[in-house]
Amino acid sequence: MDIKGRLAVGALKLIGKLPLHWSRRLGWFVGRMAVCSRSEGLRLSRINLALCYPAMDPRQRERLARESVISTAMTGFEMAALWSKPWAKNENAIVRVRNQQLLSAGEAEGRGTIVLMPHTGNWEIFGLYVGTLAPCTVLYQPPKIEALDPVIRGGREVTGGKMVPTNVHGVRALLKSLKAGNLALILPDQEPDMGGDFAPFFGRPALTMTLIHNLIQRTHCHVVFGFGKRVEGGFELVFVPAEKAIYSDEQKVSLAAMNRGVEACIAQAPEQYQWEYKRFRKQPEGKSKVYRKKK
Repeated sequence: MDIKGRLAVGALKLIGKLPLHWSRRLGWFVGRMAVCSRSEGLRLSRINLALCYPAMDPRQRERLARESVISTAMTGFEMAALWSKPWAKNENAIVRVRNQQLLSAGEAEGRGTIVLMPHTGNWEIFGLYVGTLAPCTVLYQPPKIEALDPVIRGGREVTGGKMVPTNVHGVRALLKSLKAGNLALILPDQEPDMGGDFAPFFGRPALTMTLIHNLIQRTHCHVVFGFGKRVEGGFELVFVPAEKAIYSDEQKVSLAAMNRGVEACIAQAPEQYQWEYKRFRKQPEGKSKVYRKKK
């Protein structure tokens, strides 16, 4: 393990020793510093919010941009705390669960279920909770710092979820899980490296993964959305129904419905969405210039 890996693992474990409310406060402080220093995350959040909410009052958009940067920092510090603690302790941070009956529909029909978790609030606590309900397979992108992989993987698998890589082997594992009537957890709101098509996201074309549409067509599974909303005293876990159009044979219809499902989750806590991500980096005519820094 190199020095960078040692420092990263040490920092994660140190933060992980803090109670959740203290890691949340520390994340708030770091996020606030990022706002005050006019960080790159704040710049990107402003751009994305202007693209997605052009009719919104500029002052409200600015407030959302600042809150999003702080929320993203809080999520990062909360994750370290969640990965380092036993589930019995993390479970106490769940204040309430809404609409869990939506998850049961697939099971009642003997079908597998895809659970789509947008980058809203804290998706880690949501994924950990879902792992306690049924056998599940989770699509996983290993961290760039290799030394962090066993720490993060161990934290995410503590409730029984099986991490699989974002490659052909991972896709096979997802298919196997769904065909067996189990769960598959996927983050649906990032640009895919391959297997993508453009679909509207807040009225703008966004490169959207086709994997989920293909899984639905091959397994006839059920689909539901969900996220972990940060609230006073912990988290509120929210399940959100998917539109019927997500099951369409037509890929573009299905992808558009999936993106609307992501939008529906965001609408419940727009200040907790990760607006810092370059969601519109690629466009049908080529690479987008909307994120280019002005000279």
